[in-house]
Amino acid sequence: MSVIESILEHNQQFVKNKEYEKFETTKFPDKKLVILTCMDTRLIELLPHAMNLSNGDAKVIKNAGAVISHPFGSVMRSILVALYELQAEEVAVVGHYGCGMTGMHSGPILEKAKQQGVTEEQIQALEYTGVSIDSWLKGFDNVEDNVRNSVDIIRRHPLLPKNTPVHGLVISPETGELTVIDKE
Repeated sequence: MSVIESILEHNQQFVKNKEYEKFETTKFPDKKLVILTCMDTRLIELLPHAMNLSNGDAKVIKNAGAVISHPFGSVMRSILVALYELQAEEVAVVGHYGCGMTGMHSGPILEKAKQQGVTEEQIQALEYTGVSIDSWLKGFDNVEDNVRNSVDIIRRHPLLPKNTPVHGLVISPETGELTVIDKE
């Protein structure tokens, strides 16, 4: 049985048994918070518990490294939607120690892509679209500096509502301890 088949099988029972009822909430975050964090699997349950968050308390945006790579990309758009349309009032960027984006460069990813059948011509075609593949697939050298950078991009955004607190934190994926990098 494939992973998706087992998920769908479980889902049928989940719905049939009305297990969803304990998760019912509104689309508006009870704690008026939007969080940008990493997609690391260690944070799925740890981060909400370490931050005392329950279902419905916060809008959570996840990507590789909690990185804002462009001030007008999908991450910043999601933050602005949470602030303007979904009643969030504060932003927290939460990176984590031991992040896989630390020291990441495009070379190893492109080599793996080639091993999976992506051709050199396909990779080169990206350069013609104006995408710098090396910049796009680049990680960061230091998680704390990355959090500071993401916080700075958010704070400087021309559409950020005035007086919106934007905080930067780093969590330990082993203990859940939060280190404050920048707090308004």
